[in-house]
Amino acid sequence: MTYDVEAEEYNPRRARRRRALITLAVVSLMLFFAFWYAYSYYRNGDTRPTATTPVCTTKRAAPTPADVAVNVYNATDHSGLAARTASDVRKRGFKVVTVANDPLQRTIPGPAEVRYGTAGASESKLVLALVKGAKAVRDARPDASVDLVLGEKFKALAAPPKTPKPTATTATPSPTCQ
Repeated sequence: MTYDVEAEEYNPRRARRRRALITLAVVSLMLFFAFWYAYSYYRNGDTRPTATTPVCTTKRAAPTPADVAVNVYNATDHSGLAARTASDVRKRGFKVVTVANDPLQRTIPGPAEVRYGTAGASESKLVLALVKGAKAVRDARPDASVDLVLGEKFKALAAPPKTPKPTATTATPSPTCQ
């Protein structure tokens, strides 16, 4: 007579119990870490600064003519108009990059059109002041360059603005902002 003694590892009841305990432990750990992660967000989102600190912002200085890259284009039938005007624009201190016929080949009924992108909005104001009655046209260019496109009614550049004498005031910086 032989007795079959089952080994412990082959007991299906014990194996199911062991599997259930391992599964319960893994699920418990996952829930613990999920709650810990959520709590860390809750805790960090709830903190408010107790003392206000001064915010130092630096304003971008207004551009000078030397900072502005200008393309001078001729949209008329008058030969050499862009070259003569570009020379005058250079005398006003602007950086003239390109002198040519209008690459868009548009007819400009007014004296001029100033084309610029979002980055060149402040620079375009300086170029608009060069020609009385110039029309501002925003386009999708990514850089700060500005196009001065001369139209049919263009005669000459506007008189240069009179610069006020600088005053002798000194600004003292805030002690907390440097």
